[in-house]
Amino acid sequence: MDNAVQVAGLVKRYGKLEALKNIHLRIAPGEIFGLVGANGAGKSTLIQILVGALRYDQGQVSVLGFEPLKQARLLRRDLGYMPQSPALYEDLSSRENIRFFGRAHRLPDLEKRLDEVLDFMQLRDRQNEPVHTFSGGMKQRVSLACTLIHRPKLLLLDEATAGVDPKLREAFWAHFHELAAQGVTILFSTHQMDEALHCSRVAVMRQGVVLACDTPRNLLMRGRAQVKIWRGDTVLDERLDDYPRTLPLLLQQHGLDPAVSRIEVIEETLEDVVLNLINAGEDSHV
Repeated sequence: MDNAVQVAGLVKRYGKLEALKNIHLRIAPGEIFGLVGANGAGKSTLIQILVGALRYDQGQVSVLGFEPLKQARLLRRDLGYMPQSPALYEDLSSRENIRFFGRAHRLPDLEKRLDEVLDFMQLRDRQNEPVHTFSGGMKQRVSLACTLIHRPKLLLLDEATAGVDPKLREAFWAHFHELAAQGVTILFSTHQMDEALHCSRVAVMRQGVVLACDTPRNLLMRGRAQVKIWRGDTVLDERLDDYPRTLPLLLQQHGLDPAVSRIEVIEETLEDVVLNLINAGEDSHV
């Protein structure tokens, strides 16, 4: 299998509204792939199609070598899906919730696997407490544990860390990187730019269109930089595109003058770059 996920010419319509417009994506096995965009960008719609929960109007979709709608039963053996809002039984304990999902997959080593997942998600000390006593972050942990119980090859995580405190978000990403190192493919939707930096590649979406698809580093290279050069009592203030290449040219104009006492470079953040892409997309449709 060359790609864990392959989408070509995907279109999804709700009446006259095109929620997804000619989407093309390829996600390699073991890759952490991010979908970035504001609410309404089409991230959740795309994930629901990949899960097999939503029909699409045009295009081709392959998930782990299966067509999600026609081969849903075969696909779900190797697929883990975590929605934004935890789908848990509040009166059951964390262990009972995870066991319920494990039984749905008819795992032969269920109790052993339960222990492994509880340890992995650091839930062992509260495994017998009812979920309704848990905080939102703890419920997200249980939800992720339910998603992992059957050792899926592909995780589809729709805003999985929404509302999670920074410390727990850091723990989640440690888990995601550990899973990716084991060969698990992860598709992660988010509108938080700091999380996009954890991804191997990122697709920036706006109103059903993929505006850009690249590594976070390469996306950052699209950003501009503000450069200030102090030369004596004079301050030169320049804004540069592709500054790793254009900054040397700027400095050459000064011949690396000994009078240059200070250079300050203020780079655009990934959030700035993404907002620029989205705003450019909006301007092109005006």
